[in-house]
Amino acid sequence: MNILSESEQIPIAMESLGVLVTYPLFPYLEQELLRRGCHLLRLYHSPETNHLAFLRANASSICAVVCDTHVGADAAMIDALPGLEIVSTFSVGVDKVDLVKCKERGVRVTNTPDVLTDDVADLAIGLAIAVLRKLPAADRFVRKGAWKTGGYPLTTKFSGKRVGILGLGRIGLAIAQRAEAFNCPISYHSRSRKPHPNYKYYPSPLDLASNCDILVVSCALTDETRLIINRAVIDALGPQGVLINIGRGHHVDESELVSALVEGRLGGAGLDVFENEPDIPEELFQLDNVVMTPHVGSDTVETSMAMADLVIANLEAHVIGRPLLTPVV
Repeated sequence: MNILSESEQIPIAMESLGVLVTYPLFPYLEQELLRRGCHLLRLYHSPETNHLAFLRANASSICAVVCDTHVGADAAMIDALPGLEIVSTFSVGVDKVDLVKCKERGVRVTNTPDVLTDDVADLAIGLAIAVLRKLPAADRFVRKGAWKTGGYPLTTKFSGKRVGILGLGRIGLAIAQRAEAFNCPISYHSRSRKPHPNYKYYPSPLDLASNCDILVVSCALTDETRLIINRAVIDALGPQGVLINIGRGHHVDESELVSALVEGRLGGAGLDVFENEPDIPEELFQLDNVVMTPHVGSDTVETSMAMADLVIANLEAHVIGRPLLTPVV
């Protein structure tokens, strides 16, 4: 998939561009970088305890970093790379990039918004339905032959449930639009009111949780939103409520979430992200009212290719001095 039309294609001008890759890339992205003649330096081939030495040894060759949600670009990395000009992250979130340090150094930063919105929104709705209808448990019920000895217990419908969205940005709005098709009343909390009169605004996450059945976390991770889902918010959502998190694991106080689910103070959860990925609290494994996916919100072939094209287009634009397509810094 090409981000630009044929007539708008940015000329290939990346021969010998030194690109630090912090984590194994989507194969198509790596192939396209190599096809353009980039010189890839793979940080993940060095032991984690030796990353700084690797950076210093290769600093003179590196002017770009391609990272993702696993390993970003922190202050130590940026300081170790005096020739660094641009960080292009294979994600919409930029919480793994030290934006303050980048601004101080004049390092440009880009991300991949918009192209992944639909996939993440689709997954949020899918998780909500899977939790309420207990689809994974029903699948196991059939596979182990239990259907032959009796029917499956009744579950709960999704249609008509009050859906609260924490963060009504691109992804939050796409989730709201999908939920509307199920006749779900929509409410939200964001930093400011949005021009959507059919959606009810609440001034705090606690107020939002008190007035919805399903709470979807879709805001960016910042200092203000870290642990925004705390015990008070979870208790306000209550024993019939469901939490869906397709944002970041650090949005949620995970120990409080686990306690609430185990004790029955929260009705269920659909989780694509966790506090210490890939380490997941084992208490969740035994709960049929919890559905988990391994941080795959945007992980479809189509969207991954579109994200890769956007990473490359931003790098090419920087190299030839044209405006970046999706600048963050």
